[in-house]
Amino acid sequence: MGHEWIIDVLADLKSFASTNDLSVLAAQLEETADVARLEIDSKLDQASRTTRGEGAGTRYVFASSGSSRRA
Repeated sequence: MGHEWIIDVLADLKSFASTNDLSVLAAQLEETADVARLEIDSKLDQASRTTRGEGAGTRYVFASSGSSRRA
C-alpha cells in the first residue's frame, strides 16, 4: 500500500467538499492529489534507480555522492 493511503484521504476530502458545495476547496484538493501522485511516483522512481540487488547482499548506490555501500 505504501503512500497510496494519502490519495484515498484526499479523494474523500474532495468528495466531502463537492457534496457540501465547497467547489474551490474541491478543486484545490484535486490539485493537491495530483501533486501528491507526482511526488510519490518521483520518490518511487528514485528509489528503484538507486537500489540494485547483487547476489546475497544488496548494494545501495547514492546518486548524490556517487559512492556505494554493501548492506
